[in-house]
Amino acid sequence: MLDWAPIVIGLILFVLMSPGVLFQMPGNTRPVEFGSFTTNGKSVIIHTLLFFAVFTILIMAVRVRIYTG
Repeated sequence: MLDWAPIVIGLILFVLMSPGVLFQMPGNTRPVEFGSFTTNGKSVIIHTLLFFAVFTILIMAVRVRIYTG
């Protein structure tokens, strides 16, 4: 049986946590901007760390599993 949880969760988090799509932290003009569709280097680093933290918590600590087959 294959565990699809890392792939599905990673894809969803990547789409939702891309800087500028839903929110951007830190923003270009404010600390948090919503729906700006722009980015900067600081926000890429912050969103990378947030992605890693949320992904690790969901996969390793909560043990979310999606089995097929």
